[in-house]
Amino acid sequence: MNLKTTLGQFRFLAVLEGISWPLLLITMWMKYSLEMPLPNKIVGMIHGIFFIFFCVWLVIYAYKAKWNIGKIALGFIASFVPFGTFIFDSKILKKEKDF
Repeated sequence: MNLKTTLGQFRFLAVLEGISWPLLLITMWMKYSLEMPLPNKIVGMIHGIFFIFFCVWLVIYAYKAKWNIGKIALGFIASFVPFGTFIFDSKILKKEKDF
């Protein structure tokens, strides 16, 4: 994964967003079961930042790669599904070429 390319950055963001999703679920459990709201605020903000960056890089890369609307929609859907960005990376992004 070459972080100097848009594709490499996009794939890296997909992994970060995918990791932050289950961490958010864990901190939500901590918030409501253990009455510890601070970890959820921190992880929630981090997850939100990764989500926004993933969506921005999705648009940027889709424009450069001239993706059709179906592939773009799959990327957006993947960002809402737990571990969806991992699947999107392995099935779609791994097969793409760098620009």
